[in-house]
Amino acid sequence: MLAVRGLAKSWPGGDALFAQVDLAVAAGELVAILGESGAGKSTLLNIVAGLDRADAGTVEVGDTRVSALDEDGLARWRRRHVGFVFQAFHLLPYLSVAENAGLPLLLNGVPAAERRERVQAALASVGLAGRGDRRPASLSGGEMQRVAVARAVVHRPALVLADEPTGNLDETNAAATLEALRAAVKREGAAGVLVTHSPVAAAAADRVLRLAGRRLAPA
Repeated sequence: MLAVRGLAKSWPGGDALFAQVDLAVAAGELVAILGESGAGKSTLLNIVAGLDRADAGTVEVGDTRVSALDEDGLARWRRRHVGFVFQAFHLLPYLSVAENAGLPLLLNGVPAAERRERVQAALASVGLAGRGDRRPASLSGGEMQRVAVARAVVHRPALVLADEPTGNLDETNAAATLEALRAAVKREGAAGVLVTHSPVAAAAADRVLRLAGRRLAPA
């Protein structure tokens, strides 16, 4: 589902951040990438998502060569085929839980009746059935992050990307979020990539790699 080949990226001054990075992720597989701060984990994730450009190499998701798309093409592709989970949740406080979870469907023009059905199913899958009318401020941090997981997969993306999704959570809520993320990736048949500095978080993945010394290798 995801094929990254020969990816390289340098700092503006010319020093290499990483070079010759190869990564293959199957449909329904969650891969964790470990690395210290500054190793380039988030930059790698942004390149895979088409939010940043590599200096060399290719990124393919399914039949799409992401690295060859122009900016408009990337925006359309992300909207339809990518789900994001961030450390800081990024829920809109003036929208309900259901409205937050359904934003990708709204942006993709899915009819209202289908949106409601799919949002309800997505929230139920992360243990938040019946809470769609609440505001994010009334939820715990762990619940807000599970809303973010529901939002990331509600439009059935080919690619699910998570950047330190448990960084703001305690151990119990982190475990619940990671289980929700893993289950969602498998259920939707997406390629999942989780970047983290936490070996505990990485252990929830099907496979763990480490980005260090400008290379990606088994942890």
